[in-house]
Amino acid sequence: MKHLEDTPWFICDEEDVNYCAYVDTDSNYFNAEPLLKHLYPNFEEFPEEEKDDILEKVALKYQDVINEEYDNLARNCFNIQGTHRLEMKTECVIRSAYFRATRRYAQWITKQEGIVKETLDVKGLEYKKSNFPKVFGNFFKDVLEDVLKGTPQKEIDTRILDFKQKILHSMPINELGNPQGVKTLNKYIERKPVGTEIFTVIRKGAPAAVRATIKYNDLLKYWKLDKTYSQIVQGDKVKWIYLKKNPFQIEALSYLDFDMPDKIKDFLDKFADKEKVFDTILLNKLEGFYEDLEWKLTTNPYVNQFFS
Repeated sequence: MKHLEDTPWFICDEEDVNYCAYVDTDSNYFNAEPLLKHLYPNFEEFPEEEKDDILEKVALKYQDVINEEYDNLARNCFNIQGTHRLEMKTECVIRSAYFRATRRYAQWITKQEGIVKETLDVKGLEYKKSNFPKVFGNFFKDVLEDVLKGTPQKEIDTRILDFKQKILHSMPINELGNPQGVKTLNKYIERKPVGTEIFTVIRKGAPAAVRATIKYNDLLKYWKLDKTYSQIVQGDKVKWIYLKKNPFQIEALSYLDFDMPDKIKDFLDKFADKEKVFDTILLNKLEGFYEDLEWKLTTNPYVNQFFS
């Protein structure tokens, strides 16, 4: 819309600018900073809490203006003389936000319906999904929160490098697996081992978690642990993890968090590919996040010694 210079409640731009940051169903998110700087030339000098109060005050004023126009719209276009359901309501003040895609976003809410409320609200981002390891999800949430609070990139980079070292050297193996339900196990079994064979022949197209689960059950039998520990059955919730080169040439192995034999744990401690776990679960998510922020990510702590 064109803005009127003699009207204090509109931004005065030479060109039309879309200040709507995001729309979803009946929700609209607007960037109010240009308007606030127009109404309050020294806006940037205010404390953050005062900025939030001013933003809410302005939003409530616009809410009344818009709702008056809704009344006119209902009356003039739809011949509604009484009450109607066209209404705009100020829901919250957001100090910063990250929009990845439709219904995939994070926002740092500072006020909600007039109440001071410092909280991170996240919708649809991958780290919230049930198949995302909790330890990685908590870390990604902390990084996201720090970014929205304005933490410098250098500090975020250092935190990521420190977390990677923790993953590689001190994180318990049971915290690193991918959680996943094994819904279709039997249909991928081509045939059971025969003779001196150790492993089941698995049909092509089996998901990684299924392949890793079948290998786990085979190892239980090979190590004669299947009488003491439960095999994983169809419908169980497991964790699975990538492996480095090992004597059995297994690419990945599942396990049950609550019922892991010491021999399986020792095998995983020795052969779990923690570098690949970090890269496949977390690094690609961080790279996408950094790209959206127009930051550059490197997890090589020595890169500055060789490249300017």
